[in-house]
Order: sequence, then C-alpha cells, then structure tokens
Amino acid sequence: MKTERIIIAPSILAADFTRFEVQIRAIEEGGADWVHIDVMDGQFVPNITFGPVIVKAVKKMTSLPLDVHLMVHEPDHLIPAFVEAGANRLTVHVEAIKHIHRTLSLIKELGANSGVTLNPGTSASTLDAVMEHVDLVLVMTVNPGYGGQSFIHSTLKKIEVIAGMINEVNPDIYLEVDGGIDTKTAPLVTAAGADALVAGTAVFRSPDIAQSIDALRK
Repeated sequence: MKTERIIIAPSILAADFTRFEVQIRAIEEGGADWVHIDVMDGQFVPNITFGPVIVKAVKKMTSLPLDVHLMVHEPDHLIPAFVEAGANRLTVHVEAIKHIHRTLSLIKELGANSGVTLNPGTSASTLDAVMEHVDLVLVMTVNPGYGGQSFIHSTLKKIEVIAGMINEVNPDIYLEVDGGIDTKTAPLVTAAGADALVAGTAVFRSPDIAQSIDALRK
C-alpha cells in the first residue's frame, strides 16, 4: 500500500563514487525512502551507467528499497538479472519497448513492482492501456541521459493529468518525477499530484544530506 507521506528517492547518479558506501548510508540515515538507480545503456540514451553488479552491491549497503529506472532499449533480456540483483521495483520506458504488457507482466512474475516511464515529449495518453498493470508511473521532467539538467515546466500539466488517471484507476499507484527536482521545483510537482521525488544533485551535492532530504520533503 502507498504511504501518505512524500517519498524521497535520491539518485545515486549524483553520488561521489570515491565515497559511495558512505553516501548510501548517509541517505538512509538522513531519512530517504528509496534508493534510485539510473541504468543507461548507451543506446536508448547516450550515457552508460550501472548494471546488475552495482545493484547487487548497493543492496548489501542498505535496507532501503531499490528503485531501478531502466533507460534501456528493449530491456526484457536484462530484467531477470536486475531482479535477482535486488531491485524492488523496475521502471521501463514506453518509448523503448515494443510489447509493453509483456514486459510489465515479466517484472511482476519475477516478484518486483512494475513501473512505466514517460519522457517529457511523450503524451499521458500512452498510459491508457497499461495503467491497470503498473505500481508506479515515472514522469521525466528532463530529457533522460544526464544528471544536473534544468526542470522542464511544461511537464507539470502532464503530471496533473496522470494524477487524475491514477485516482480513477488505482490510487495506490505512485506518481514519481525525475529531473531537476530541488526545493524550488518540489512544491510544483507535488501540487500537481506527484508523491515520489527523485533528486540527485539536490541531495548528494549538498553539504548536509539529511538536511537536504528533509528540506525536499517539507
């Protein structure tokens, strides 16, 4: 069941990898709810980041749920490895998949929560046929592929529309946002209906991780 408070999911893409385990422990001690892991394959997006080995390592460092965002072209062949590594939820892009129902069913069959992601330029209407099959909808508020980008304000209307869809279909579905989230944009997306915030730079580049998490939640 969905919690009533706003979920904070720090993205390890912005972490200091020379102090990786220290920072993972810091976000857990600082009150984070999930650990967000951005997986990029160099095809669907230009960058290349993490694989199942990193997910498995992070699983050993924290008791927080692992929120794994697959920015991967045709990810079906990778999903079993990420679930086995410890992913609690796997989110896939509608733009990257030919048979979205099959992919979402696979995630659930393997025991993880299923999520679907929309890029800034993708219409909310693409969710019409899949809302009953997801536990989470992730709206990208920047174009995926790199951290530290500026928030795209035109995505706010789409967040409002999807929030309405969730309320009609299943209020327990999380509405997550990712991209340019900080203390200025967090109030905008939560007012639009988001209840899970991915933040990288705003958390990991702060001198006080616990304070930054608390500030985002407030």
